[in-house]
Amino acid sequence: MMNIITQIALYLILLVLLGKPLGKYMAKVYEGEKVALSPLLRPVENFIYKLIGTEKDREMDWKEYLKAVVMYSGFGFLFVFFIQKLQGILPFNPEKLGSVPSDLAFNTAMSFTTNTNWQAYGGETTLSYFTQMAGLTAQNFISAAGGMAVLFALIRGFSRKETAKIGNFWADMLRGTLYVLLPLSILLALMLVSQGVVQNLKPYQEVSIIEPLVLDDGSVITTQRIAMGPAASQIAIKQLGTNGGGFFSVNSAHPLENPTPLSNLLEMLSILLIPLALCFSFGYLVKDMRQGRALFIAMMIVFVLCLALVVTLEQIGTPQLSQNSQVDLAYSMDQSGGNMEGKEVRFGIVNSSIWATATTAASNGSVNSMHDSYTPLGGLPLLLLMQLGEVIFGGVGSGLYGMLAFVIVAVFVAGLMVGRTPEYLGKKIEPFEMKMASLAVLIPPVTVLIGTAIAAVNPGVMDSLNNPGPHGFSEILYAYSSAGNNNGSAFAGFNANTVFLNITLGIAMLLARFGPMLPMIAISGSLAKKKTIPVTSGTLVTHNTLFISLLIAVVLMVGALSFFPALALGPLVEHLQMIFR
Repeated sequence: MMNIITQIALYLILLVLLGKPLGKYMAKVYEGEKVALSPLLRPVENFIYKLIGTEKDREMDWKEYLKAVVMYSGFGFLFVFFIQKLQGILPFNPEKLGSVPSDLAFNTAMSFTTNTNWQAYGGETTLSYFTQMAGLTAQNFISAAGGMAVLFALIRGFSRKETAKIGNFWADMLRGTLYVLLPLSILLALMLVSQGVVQNLKPYQEVSIIEPLVLDDGSVITTQRIAMGPAASQIAIKQLGTNGGGFFSVNSAHPLENPTPLSNLLEMLSILLIPLALCFSFGYLVKDMRQGRALFIAMMIVFVLCLALVVTLEQIGTPQLSQNSQVDLAYSMDQSGGNMEGKEVRFGIVNSSIWATATTAASNGSVNSMHDSYTPLGGLPLLLLMQLGEVIFGGVGSGLYGMLAFVIVAVFVAGLMVGRTPEYLGKKIEPFEMKMASLAVLIPPVTVLIGTAIAAVNPGVMDSLNNPGPHGFSEILYAYSSAGNNNGSAFAGFNANTVFLNITLGIAMLLARFGPMLPMIAISGSLAKKKTIPVTSGTLVTHNTLFISLLIAVVLMVGALSFFPALALGPLVEHLQMIFR
C-alpha cells in the first residue's frame, strides 16, 4: 500500500512543482512580456508576423477572433484530409502506403483538427512518415495552440474592462507555439530518444526472432517486421498538447513509443503539465492567485478521487466471471495480483491506472494499457471523467475555459440562492453569459447521448461488437463519450473503422470542439465590455472552500443527471452480472 501511495504522491508532487512556474511563464508569454527565450525567439516571431501580413498589436473583437478560429480550423482540416488522399504520391513513404479511404480520411482530419486524435486506423499500417509528420504532428501543434489562444482571450474578458478587444488570435497562436509548445516538445523529444523511443526515416526492419514460432499449420516464423519512423517528435507534442493518438497502433504500450519506466513517467507528467499550469496562469492574469488555486483545487480533488477508485478497483480485480470451474481457475490465476489484463508488466497496475486517469481527465486519449480490459467499475471513472465535459484539467486551454463555463453556472446558482445578481471577478453574470455558458456545458453531453443512442440501434454497429451485452454497450458509449468530449481514447473491442462510425464520430468531434469554444469566445467579448464592480460585503467569495465545494457539486450534478442512466446500462449492469451470474 505504501508503494502505491508513494508512486501516486511522487507523480502529483512533480506535477505541481513543474506546473506552477510554467503557469507564470505562460501568462507572461501571452501578455507579450519579456521571458528567457525572448532574445532568441522575438526576431523569429516578428519575421513570421511580416510573412503572414499581420500586426501583433492590432487586437480583435470577439467576432473577428471567432472568424479567425474558424478560418484556421477549416484550413487545418482540409490540409490533413488532402495529405491523406494524396499520400501515395507524396515523399517519405518507404512502405508504399496508398491513399486513405475518404470516410477514414474525414474522420482522421476532423480528429486532429479538433484536438481529439481519435484513431480508427493503425498508425504504422495506414499512414506514411510524411502524413504523420506534415499532417498529424503539425496539426498537434496548431490545434493545441488554438485551444490555449481561446482560453487567454476569455481570461482577457475577465481582466479587462470597457473594451471590445480581446487580443489578436494570430499573435496568441504564434506565441503559444513558439514560446511554449515548441521548446517543451524539443526538450521532451530529446529525453524520449535518450530512453530508446525511435526517431528516424528508415524503412521498416526485418529482424530475426530469438525463438522461432510454430503455427498450427506447421509453418515456422523466424523473423519479425518492426516499424520505424519519426515517432519521438510526434509523441512529445501529442502528450504536451493533450492531443493523444499514437504513432503506433497500440499507442504508448508499444516498446518503441514508451520503452522504460522513465519514459512512462515523462509522458504521464506531460499529459497534465500544461492544463494544470494554466490554472496558475489564470490566477496571475486576473491578479488574484487565489482564484487560480481554487480552480486547481477543485480539479485536483475530483482527479484524486477518480484515481483512487481506479487504482483500488484494479488492484482488487474482477468478480467471478461464471460458474465454469475452468474459467474460474484460469481467471483467478490471472487476477491473483490484481487485474493485469491489458496492462504492460513493465508499468504495472498503478502506473497504468495513473496514465488512464490522467489521459481521460486531460482530454489526451493516449494509453499505455487497454481500457477495454479494465474492470467494469475500474473503467467507470474513466468514462465519467470524459463525460464531465473534460474539465478536470481537460485539454490545453479547452479544459480551463470549459471549467470557467461551469464557474459561471455555479455563481449564477449561488446568486439565485441569495437573491443577488451573480458576479465573478468583478463582472456581472447576466442572461447572455448564462445562455452561452449553458450551451458550452450542455452541447457535449447531448452530442454523446444522441450519438450513442443512434449507434446502439444501428445493425452495422451491433455487428461490429465482439461482446453484444452490457460491455458492448459500454464500448459504444465510451466511443461517443471520447469523440463527443474531444478525448480520443477508446474501449476498443469493436470495429470503429466503418463508414457510419467514421462519419458520426467525426461530426461528434466537430460539435464537441466548437460547440463549447464558440460560446466562450462570445462570453469573452461580452465580459470585456463590462465595468468592474467593486467588492462589497455581499459579493460572493469565489476562492474559498464553500465555492470550491459548490463548483464540484455543479460539475458532478450535470454529469450525473446526463449520464447516470447510460452508465447504469453499461458498467454497472456488467459488474452486477459478474457477481450474480
